[in-house]
Amino acid sequence: MSAPRNRGQASIELLAALPLLVLMTLALWQAVVAVRAAALSAAAARSAARAFATGADPVKAARTKIPTPDARRAKVATHDDGSVTVSVAVRSVLGGAELGALASSARFEAQR
Repeated sequence: MSAPRNRGQASIELLAALPLLVLMTLALWQAVVAVRAAALSAAAARSAARAFATGADPVKAARTKIPTPDARRAKVATHDDGSVTVSVAVRSVLGGAELGALASSARFEAQR
């Protein structure tokens, strides 16, 4: 005969652990979004610096490396030393609010 006191205990334990599993999944997803923003800003900065060094438009070059929704919000700045900085927003996985921005800089010698 089974003990009636232990019936359903695993279900209750799973129910108690479920919010923690959801929270951990969201945190991992948010980390992936942040890494993606860092990679996009680095690629865009290299492309913009290359364009700036050859006399082309660095803003256009940077925005071609960033997907459309993020490209409009990206900030591209050129500096007197020939370097270019690109900032890409990190969006929240819940609600899409902007949590901050990640910036990358790159520089190529002028090829004019």
